Amino acid sequence: MKVLCAAVLIAAAATYASAQAPPASAFGRLPGVEMAAISPNSQNFAILGGTPQERTISFATLDRPELKTLRLGPIDTVGLRWAGDEHVLARIARWQSYGPRTAYRLERNLAITPEARVASGLLEQDAASGYMVSQPVLGITDEPEPKAMVLGLRLSGGPAGGMDTRLKRQGSESDFVMSLWKVDPKTGRGQIVERGSFDTSSWEVDNKGEARVRIDLVEFSHALTIWTRPKGSQRWQQSIKASDYEGLADYHGYSDPEDAIYFSQGDKLMRRPLAGGPDVAVADIKDRESLDLIWDLQRTSLVGLSSGGEKPVIKWLDAELGAAHATLSRAFKDKHVQLASWSKDRSRFVVRVTAPDAPATWHLYDRPRKELSPIGPEYPELDGVAMGKTRWLTYKARDGLEIPAYLTLPPNLAAGAKPPLIVLPHGGPAARDEYDFDFLTQFLATRGYAVLRPQFRGSTGFGRAHWLAGRGEWGGKVQTDLLDGLAAVADVADTSKVCVVGASFGGYSALVAATMHPQAYRCAVSISGISDLAVLASQEGSDYGDVSVAMKALRRDLGNLKQEQLQPLSPYHLAKKAGPPILLLHGEKDVVVDAEQSRMMANALRAAGKPHELVLLPDEDHYLSSSAGRTQVLTAMEGFLGKHLPVR
Repeated sequence: MKVLCAAVLIAAAATYASAQAPPASAFGRLPGVEMAAISPNSQNFAILGGTPQERTISFATLDRPELKTLRLGPIDTVGLRWAGDEHVLARIARWQSYGPRTAYRLERNLAITPEARVASGLLEQDAASGYMVSQPVLGITDEPEPKAMVLGLRLSGGPAGGMDTRLKRQGSESDFVMSLWKVDPKTGRGQIVERGSFDTSSWEVDNKGEARVRIDLVEFSHALTIWTRPKGSQRWQQSIKASDYEGLADYHGYSDPEDAIYFSQGDKLMRRPLAGGPDVAVADIKDRESLDLIWDLQRTSLVGLSSGGEKPVIKWLDAELGAAHATLSRAFKDKHVQLASWSKDRSRFVVRVTAPDAPATWHLYDRPRKELSPIGPEYPELDGVAMGKTRWLTYKARDGLEIPAYLTLPPNLAAGAKPPLIVLPHGGPAARDEYDFDFLTQFLATRGYAVLRPQFRGSTGFGRAHWLAGRGEWGGKVQTDLLDGLAAVADVADTSKVCVVGASFGGYSALVAATMHPQAYRCAVSISGISDLAVLASQEGSDYGDVSVAMKALRRDLGNLKQEQLQPLSPYHLAKKAGPPILLLHGEKDVVVDAEQSRMMANALRAAGKPHELVLLPDEDHYLSSSAGRTQVLTAMEGFLGKHLPVR
């Protein structure tokens, strides 16, 4: 089988001697292959990637040598999905300005043909749906000319035009309600097939595009209702009801072949047929917070359950996919193998292979021929570079809670040597680090630093109790969890030379470390970090409403503290207590944590006479979505660490 490697789209990879660390740009670049997906008929695959300066979508036709490429330019790409065999939906993000001071990051879908031509922008002609910040594709219909099922908007008509006018409720004055659209990728035009109430947040659809599940969330009370509608019926029925939005975590999704929904109940994964009948226990689960479900997007069916601490462990419910995964896992021993995409007949698979010490590579697997062909690497300039070795460990926090962590040591470390240590808390805080290549970790490791990534309380993936233990502890036990990790690595790292580096919530942790625990650290680096929790809460309330689900979630995470109680937990108000030098890095187009948070911190540190640096990135967002922005952050960090935490 002839497969043209996507690596031809990008500059040839340089090979660096083990003693010479690759430049920041080799780590900071956007992936050469960001995503790849195979068409349902297995004859074509699409590759989203490109050079550091430009994103592209390329199409390879199997058994033919030509490669057709669409140049997208310096745009933020989000996802890739086939809509039948004739169109790929590329989800991209762009900025839209509304006046001189207001701009929004809008996600939209382009339908692109295998000839690398843009056929349409989905719902581009619908003015109401243009007010959506995102544009989720909820499914693709299984029919001769497939359609995309897209979440959009419809004018509500106000209280008199609403579906429920018996009483006036919060939101009833809204101009819009959610709507489910059936859209033709060829034209981008569609028709509304479902209209929601003021409470409707989304739907799930079967392979014909018919809505089988509707999710309603009352913004005022946060009550959640999952409505279902069995095949052959036009009537919605209440299936799951919860007094709080967190009940949504127990709901896992709809499966078309069984016409059933999946949900958690205690330590069981349950299946409930929509047409009636008893619930069926499908699998034992240790904890819903540690469980990820794997779905077949071609069939809209549940095919596997993923959980695990250090690395994912998959229980395949589909024997055919399980066998393919087992074959590939043997071929890539000790690596994490992800089945990223597969054809409808499951003859061909797009596979992503990675490990903490191995930049991810993409491959095409032909199961009948037992052939494996390269598509391309994510970080081509790092080919052949020695990376830091990562191991898994656990340690006890001062209150006895077990804290898992990844520890990465520099490559080619001399026997008995103890390198300086970087503590790298993740963002979220309801998130976790994965068994995957992390460009920031390996950038630091190749510079000679040991890197500790604690999965502190409040992290997800380690059980509900571990997650809940972080509530109300943002500036408390979450931060001492980081400190308690120092003793756990003292045998292999120099814990008298420690810097804390983090992004988003991790940036907040870095600022807390420098102001609440200054004696433990030589320096701190905050990337897009929070400095004032009260200002964050105020902005969240302004953006989403004081009684919104988002605001309630933030209040819970903060322990339902009052505004004045947040000051002692906010680094901005503790600037006079700061000890080590602080580097503040922030994108000015950050819509998650406003860049004002870093400006405020810099002003407070300046007034207190404390050492600091502020670097603002004019065109960068919260996620550092450009190669230039990522590289600038890495370069600034390398210079800062060289001054305040030199390796030698």
